[in-house]
Amino acid sequence: MNFLVAIAALVFLMFVAYRGFSVILFAPVAALLAVLLTDPGGVPTVYTGLFMDKMVGFVKLYFPVFLLGAVFGKVIELSGFSKSIVSAVIRLLGPQRAMLSIVLVGAVLTYGGVSLFVVVFAVYPFAAEMFRQSDIPKRLIPGTIALGAFTFTMDALPGTPQIQNIIPTTFFKTNTWAAPWLGIFGAAFVFIVGMSYLEWLRRRAAAAGEGYGTGHTQEPEPISERGLPGPLVSLTPLVIVGVMNIVFTWLIPHIFGATNQVSLPGLDHPIVTQVPAVAAIWAVQGALLLGILSVVALAFRPVSQRFAEGTKAAVAGALLASMNTASEYGFGSVIAALPGFIVIKNALVSVPNPLINTAVTVTALAGVTGSASGGLSIALAAMANQFIAAANAAGIPLEVLHRVASMASGGMDTLPHNGAVITLLAVTGLTHRQSYKDIFALTCTKTAAVFFVIGVYYLTGIV
Repeated sequence: MNFLVAIAALVFLMFVAYRGFSVILFAPVAALLAVLLTDPGGVPTVYTGLFMDKMVGFVKLYFPVFLLGAVFGKVIELSGFSKSIVSAVIRLLGPQRAMLSIVLVGAVLTYGGVSLFVVVFAVYPFAAEMFRQSDIPKRLIPGTIALGAFTFTMDALPGTPQIQNIIPTTFFKTNTWAAPWLGIFGAAFVFIVGMSYLEWLRRRAAAAGEGYGTGHTQEPEPISERGLPGPLVSLTPLVIVGVMNIVFTWLIPHIFGATNQVSLPGLDHPIVTQVPAVAAIWAVQGALLLGILSVVALAFRPVSQRFAEGTKAAVAGALLASMNTASEYGFGSVIAALPGFIVIKNALVSVPNPLINTAVTVTALAGVTGSASGGLSIALAAMANQFIAAANAAGIPLEVLHRVASMASGGMDTLPHNGAVITLLAVTGLTHRQSYKDIFALTCTKTAAVFFVIGVYYLTGIV
């Protein structure tokens, strides 16, 4: 019975997310219903002492990353830098390589720190124009954008400032550059397999005489490249974010040491911070802040004219994204404390290999919640200590555990109820029936890449 309660809570949350209801509202409902069926008298105490405690803890750690990432993406958009980068890549590769151009543009932007939601809006008009000119079916646009923005630059490539690569740092005391070679191998696997699949779809459509099609909705206005800044200037903020992330990752532990203590006159006791637990977060925050300042300095006029309204939208988006994930984190913490989860936990323990155990757990929870960051947070909140103990016993570096967990979160997360998938289809004016099967194929590719990386590690020992 306890096991069924835990499963029912997970299924209920997945159902309401798929139906489009707010996770912020229904994550506590699902968690507390499970508590009600297990220990009715514990509902208020669990809500205040566990759900809200974990939810607020998540916001405390990660909201600045969500906020700075959203603002960085918005000023990149307001400055015209994103359009300039897209235009430059397309000119470099040529219109005959439409799919490759869109994938690379998405990869450059997301690896540079731009939110994948911003990338969808920035890239779609160019994708539509290129696909129309090349007579490639419009239904293939979502899969193409997803490969560039939702896959290898989100969680595989070392140093990526996306939240899925940051969350493991607080649990494993690693940094965003963990297991760099495994990350590169995993990224190459996803890119090669994904591009091969998309090109196969394009050739098959061409052989069948299927072109861009007519009667589409959400068709973008014609794109004007007049007045866009130069590509080198446009790329500068992305390079600054990447380089300064490396610099701060090295510099912060040397400046602050293992423990940093600050005494203020108005406090009864000093503020003490364990630096290794937050060093990676501070590094990304510092890099994003410098990236924002560089955009403002390089494109002051266009950014300043729309900065107030633009940043309001960015802040709203950051609040929604962080609160969604924080609610899922609180939900996972409650479920992990119930007796029914012990059954699930014991079943996972029966998987003898610690890396496969981690991968299966994280990707399963990411699939259930429809969120890479949400599933990753739930899994690590509930089982990080178990993962670490198993890895240490097997002599596996925590860097490898970080990379496997991060990549696994980006495996089955893009099921139909995933927010990014729903946004992508809405922006492109397409439906799940028309385009989701291609996104699902890439989802399977991402999931396979995790086990490919695990195999590479065991065969070679490369980290």
